[in-house]
Amino acid sequence: MNSNLTVTKRSGERERIDLDKIHRVITWAAEGLNNVSVSEVELRSHLQFFDGIPTEAIHETIIKAAADLISPQTPDYQFLAARLAIFHLRKKAFGQFEPPKLYDQITRLVDLGKYDKHILEDYTREEIDEMGSYIDHWRDMNFSYAAVKQLEGKYLVQNRVSNEIYESAQFLYILVAACLFSRYPKDTRLDFIKRFYDAASQFKISLPTPIMAGVRTPTRQFSSCVLIECDDSLDSINATSSAIVKYVSQRAGIGINAGRIRALGSPIRGGEAFHTGCIPFYKHFQTAVKSCSQGGVRGGAATLFYPIWHLEVESLLVLKNNRGVEDNRIRHLDYGVQINKTMYSRLIKKQNISLFSPSDVPGLYDAFFEDQDEFERLYTKYEADTSIRRQTIKASELFSLLMQERASTGRIYIQNVDHCNTHSPFDSKVAPVRQSNLCLEIALPTKPLSNIDDPNGEIALCTLSALNLGAIDDLSEIEELSDLAVRALDNLLDYQDYPIKSAELASMNRRTLGIGVINFANYLAKNNMKYSDGSANNLTHKTFEAIQFYLLKASMNLAKEYGACPLFNETTYSKGILPIDTYKRDLDKVCSEELHLDWETLRTEIQTHGLRNSTLSALMPSETSSQISNATNGIEPPRGLISVKASKDGQLKQVVPDFDELKDKYELLWQMPNNEGYLQLVGIMQKFVDQAISSNTNYDPAKFADRKVPMQALLKDLLTAYKLGVKTLYYHNTRDGASDQLDDITSVEEEDDGCAGGACKI
Repeated sequence: MNSNLTVTKRSGERERIDLDKIHRVITWAAEGLNNVSVSEVELRSHLQFFDGIPTEAIHETIIKAAADLISPQTPDYQFLAARLAIFHLRKKAFGQFEPPKLYDQITRLVDLGKYDKHILEDYTREEIDEMGSYIDHWRDMNFSYAAVKQLEGKYLVQNRVSNEIYESAQFLYILVAACLFSRYPKDTRLDFIKRFYDAASQFKISLPTPIMAGVRTPTRQFSSCVLIECDDSLDSINATSSAIVKYVSQRAGIGINAGRIRALGSPIRGGEAFHTGCIPFYKHFQTAVKSCSQGGVRGGAATLFYPIWHLEVESLLVLKNNRGVEDNRIRHLDYGVQINKTMYSRLIKKQNISLFSPSDVPGLYDAFFEDQDEFERLYTKYEADTSIRRQTIKASELFSLLMQERASTGRIYIQNVDHCNTHSPFDSKVAPVRQSNLCLEIALPTKPLSNIDDPNGEIALCTLSALNLGAIDDLSEIEELSDLAVRALDNLLDYQDYPIKSAELASMNRRTLGIGVINFANYLAKNNMKYSDGSANNLTHKTFEAIQFYLLKASMNLAKEYGACPLFNETTYSKGILPIDTYKRDLDKVCSEELHLDWETLRTEIQTHGLRNSTLSALMPSETSSQISNATNGIEPPRGLISVKASKDGQLKQVVPDFDELKDKYELLWQMPNNEGYLQLVGIMQKFVDQAISSNTNYDPAKFADRKVPMQALLKDLLTAYKLGVKTLYYHNTRDGASDQLDDITSVEEEDDGCAGGACKI
């Protein structure tokens, strides 16, 4: 290496390159790591140096050289690259490796308009100094390389135009804690801040993108999921569009229920004109979703819901596919198709399905969600009335079209609306669940808006976080973590702003939370269990029983302190009905585990004191937020021991957690023979989870004759999921064969552009 090369400093002056300094930094980063070579990183870096290279380019070259060496044989390069990236990040943020004192950091960034000025108003200098003593900046060294790049790209406070970064990760964690507990009494809040900081910074509690990126900044909207229902009127359609724009611009993923919109050709204004149908208005919603970039954090995205019996369903099912022309395609939305027992029964009995415009069949649309017996009665009544416009299609043809489009696009989702209402924390007669969200795990009541300021409408928001199962050694730990997570998110509801009144009213009245899990695959591997063979069924039952039990207990304790949520009376909990009372009994055939916790005492306490929150649990995909914790995505099996995530920062290699000890214990996605075992686990989780679950179906064509997945296999899984009580199905993943040459060690995934860290589709 030519040591006479020069480096260009930020000031513009040049000096001779200091190879000894570079060597010292790489040696520092390699300390304590296994099978990493300082000289190999130096060699790869030196080959790319040139005379006059900027100092910043030197750092980036070294980091990339280390990251390129990440492999199944040398996984610790992910930590070497991460430490080098942390070193570089701190130099950019602070001008030195050592971070400033917390008080100095806060005052500087408040002056710059990057931190919320209320931090300095809510806390004294002494309290801030005390919080500063809680910070352990060396926890930065526990990040993987993929995590650091996600922090840089999405979470750390920065100027996204000039690419200036203003903070490092531990400031993020302590200030999120400070903001969330700022309204607690002064004699207790510092204790909560310390415990929450420790749990989050040690990856025991995972926080979603809106909270990580937004809490501590002047922008105060942190709900991950927004559910907006549209009525069958122009005023409501315009109000829905306005609401979409407001929430997309503030980092939220959107669910749109457009199932009420009448079908093409329906009379309007007493027959003065024909209705243009759903497609023009769906296009209008797509334009609203894509009008904002969500502050550079992620692109706007939405899932739109409609019933399978809608008169236009055959045109709606193909909206996302690559055939057709722009006039009859709307490809930048995802779609949720709503089904119930009546529709499945028609399929099983090889009968027909009648398609109606909701406007022609009074009461049918509402009964679809509120009362399944009434829906069946009205549906057969309207079928017998030959004066009502309808189309008739074989159930097998309609379901085959649905599953064909789900398979070809991967993003036609399923919502079983009866399960969402019969196994629900809400009384469907007064607060029916009519839709889900972008990622199919939220199941909350909504009401259409007649205008953007309509106080009688209801936009549902859900605020999320997750427990890291891989970081839990004993189920008894879940009680403390559940209490911290519920308290923090409940505080967030009061801390954040609400751009739309109907969203604020709904949030204050229902106080809905959705706490899920990450690192489930690691949890199974640690316990020597698989997804596919039933070995994990009983453990999953015990684990999710504990999670839901302690979440409910935490919310009940909060209700003792601050009162129950105002619309507690609209929940089934208020009647003493718990998730363990309404699950599908078919589950008992696949899991014989008994209940282990004292549900009867909890039932009595909930009826006595109420709950602070109408909902507590939802299992989200958590794609990017899992990366921060160096965890596997949500409940999903990993596709490879090393995943190559395609993101705007290039390809990021992430190694499964505890690689050295557990690499032979993980069951990888494409090693699973079919979806049966996975769907059983989802059903067991759903027994306890009070909202829904982002669950996927996965197919490897190589396992079928002629490398084609038969329709029979797709329908079998759909019916299995329904039978086990699964509320929603998210992605349909098809193996494309690209990883066949990689021996299932490495998989290439795309980063999702929507949810609070959506799952990836190959």
